[in-house]
Amino acid sequence: MRISVCVLLLALLSGCDDSAPAQKGFAGLGDQAVAFTPVVPGRLFSFPADHGLHEGFRIEWWYVTANLKDAQGRDFGVQWTLFRSALDAAPQASGWRNQTIWLGHAAVTSATVHHAAERYARGGVGQAGVQAVPFNAWIDDWQFGTRVAGAEPLADMQLKARDPRFSYALRLTSSRPLVLQGDQGFSQKSEQGQASYYYSQPFFQASGELEIDGRRYAVSGPAWLDREWSSQPLTANQTGWDWFSLHLDNGEHLMLYRMRHKDGAPYLTGTWIDAQGQAQTLRAGEISLQPLDTAKVAGRSMPVGWAIKIPGKQLDITVHALNPNAWMNLRIPYWEGPVQLHGNQGGTGYLEMTGY
Repeated sequence: MRISVCVLLLALLSGCDDSAPAQKGFAGLGDQAVAFTPVVPGRLFSFPADHGLHEGFRIEWWYVTANLKDAQGRDFGVQWTLFRSALDAAPQASGWRNQTIWLGHAAVTSATVHHAAERYARGGVGQAGVQAVPFNAWIDDWQFGTRVAGAEPLADMQLKARDPRFSYALRLTSSRPLVLQGDQGFSQKSEQGQASYYYSQPFFQASGELEIDGRRYAVSGPAWLDREWSSQPLTANQTGWDWFSLHLDNGEHLMLYRMRHKDGAPYLTGTWIDAQGQAQTLRAGEISLQPLDTAKVAGRSMPVGWAIKIPGKQLDITVHALNPNAWMNLRIPYWEGPVQLHGNQGGTGYLEMTGY
């Protein structure tokens, strides 16, 4: 699950004053959005069209993470995200009248370093956007797109970002099927029915070059794409989430998230993805997800170690941050970084924590 943090930026980027709107749920994502298209069960996904824009919905995002190693076995993590947020539900106008705000996040992480950067753009002028065929998502010179026109969608991709402190250029390849999360792509976020449309490509293999503070590394490893779109994915009672995407050493994959509430137990769910790409929804009663270790990060206590048990899948692991200080010190701050798995399965993955 990847929920856009750009909602609070709308007033800033649309020329309003700097006063923040009253929050309803994390980052205002519990606000009512009755004018926008609702997310309902039973949608039939269509590719490659669904790789592109979904006008009528308030928010959507294209999100990539990669767990990488160099030839010496040193571990790195890479994040690339493009968010689209609509100022209103009307058809999008051309030029500067366009009602879309774009936000890009990029980050790199090692055991000792974490750098994050962000970019903003207004829609309609070419500075940022997404096209479905051939697929291309960009903001300025940051890009996630098809390497060869006419190739199978999402089979052979390039991922690029650059900041004064870091850069990366990666090739991502996969011949495996996409995975529809939740109930055939309908991903519920609360007992009240808030939801997103959500699919993933967890089988990407990445290779390329990474630069951190002037030092270059040739790297490779597994990568994960998440795609979501929605209009009101949270309730006003939800304060944030803890989200995991995990690559297990046996070729299986696991996605989990818990939506934390001001009152009451979290909303917990996930997806088990076998080595052939078959997905099974996991309900709260099938999952044990417990914080283990905390670290002081950016003046707050963050759970950077977790215990995860899925008895029905004979999974009993601990998950620990590669770098506990993977704080995204951006306009909307949150924690995001690579994790390592230990227990009866090894592996790597990514963890995002918001609302702390």
